[in-house]
Amino acid sequence: MISRSDRDKRTIESLVRRLGPTSRARIHELTRIRLSATSQLVRDLLTEGRLVEAGVEDGRLGRKSVLLQLNEHYRSVIGLEFDDECVTAGVTDLKPRVKKVLREKTRLDGGQPGLLAQLLCVTRKAMDGEQVIGIGVADPGLVDSKRGITLTSSTMPFWRQVPLGEIFAAEFGVPVLVETRTRAKALAERHDDDEAAATSMIYIDYGSGIGAGLFVDGRLLYGKGSAAGEFGHTHIVEHGPICTCGSFGCLEAIAGLRAVEARVRRILTDGGKTEVLEMAEGDPTRITGWMVFEAASRGDKVAVNVMAEVARYLGLGIANLVNLFNPGLVVLDARLAPAGQELLDQINLVVRRQALREATDQVRIRYARVKDNAGVLGVAGMVLDKHYANPARELR
Repeated sequence: MISRSDRDKRTIESLVRRLGPTSRARIHELTRIRLSATSQLVRDLLTEGRLVEAGVEDGRLGRKSVLLQLNEHYRSVIGLEFDDECVTAGVTDLKPRVKKVLREKTRLDGGQPGLLAQLLCVTRKAMDGEQVIGIGVADPGLVDSKRGITLTSSTMPFWRQVPLGEIFAAEFGVPVLVETRTRAKALAERHDDDEAAATSMIYIDYGSGIGAGLFVDGRLLYGKGSAAGEFGHTHIVEHGPICTCGSFGCLEAIAGLRAVEARVRRILTDGGKTEVLEMAEGDPTRITGWMVFEAASRGDKVAVNVMAEVARYLGLGIANLVNLFNPGLVVLDARLAPAGQELLDQINLVVRRQALREATDQVRIRYARVKDNAGVLGVAGMVLDKHYANPARELR
C-alpha cells in the first residue's frame, strides 16, 4: 500500500506538471497539505531529483518565491508503435520528447508468436540502461484499452485476442498501457496544436487500415467497447470489393494503402505506364502506396488518377464524419503529405460539396504537424497522464 508521504508527493508532482513552474505557497494553497509538510515534501522531491528549481516568481513585492517544475529527465517512458509495415520503439523523457528510436521492418511470417517476440525484443533493446516509469503500446488493431487486449486486426489476421498488457507487464515489471495507434497519434497531434479548434478534432490515420481518432468537446471518444473510430470499415460504395472485415465496399478496401497498390498493379497488367514501376526497380510486387503518392506529387499520370480516386473516397468518408461530429479541425496522417497540396485540395472540395455548409464553414483540413513517431509520442503521453492522474488529495 502506498504511504501517505508518497501519495502527497505524487499529488505535488501532478499539480506541478499541470500548472508548470509553481511556488511552494501555491502548492500549499491548492493541495491543502500543511505548509510545513509541503516544504518537507518539496525538499524530498528536489533531493530525489523529481522536481527542479525553475527561477523565481515575478511581479511580487518583497522576497521572491522560488518556482518549481517537474524534472523531465528524472525517468523515461517507452513508447512502442507498430503496424504491418514497421515496428518503432521510442524512449521519451517526461515531457514527452523522443530521446532515442529503434525501427525495424515488421516480421509477419512468424504469425502471432513471431510478432510478439519481435515486439518484446525491440522494447528490451530500447529499455537498455533506462529507468522507466511505464510502457505504452500503440497497436494498429481494435484494442480493449481497459483490459490491455488486442481484440482483432484487419491488416494482420493472426493478430487477435492478444493480452499485450499482461504479457509486457510480466516481462518488464513496470505499468503497461495498450491503446489503438490511431488514438495515440491523435493525442500527439492535439498536444502539438494550440488552436481552440483542436478541442473538437478528427485525426485520420492512414495506411493499410484507416482509422479516426475522435476528440469531441475536448474528450477522446472510445465507445461502449473501445471500437469508436473504426473509420476504415464504414460503408462507402455498393457492390464494392470485399474487405478483410468480411463486409463489402468499406473505405479501407477501396482507398487504403493495399487497395492503392493493387490498383496500380492492375493498371500495369493492362499495359499502363507509370514511373512507380521504376521506383520499385521494375518489380510490381515491390510497389508501395507511398511510392504512388510520391509519384503523384511529381505529376505521374497514373499516380495522379489513382490519388484522385483515393481523395474522392476519403473525402466522402470525412464528409460523413464532419456531419456527425462537427469538428473544428480534421487532420490527415502526415504520411499522406508527400502527395502534396493537390490531395488536400481534392479532399477539401469533396467534403465541402458533400457535408452540410453549417459544418464545413467551421472546419479546417490540414496535414498532421507531428511527422515522425506520432504513435510513440501519443502513447507515451497517455502513460504519463495515467502515471500522474488522480492525485490523492482534492485540489481547490
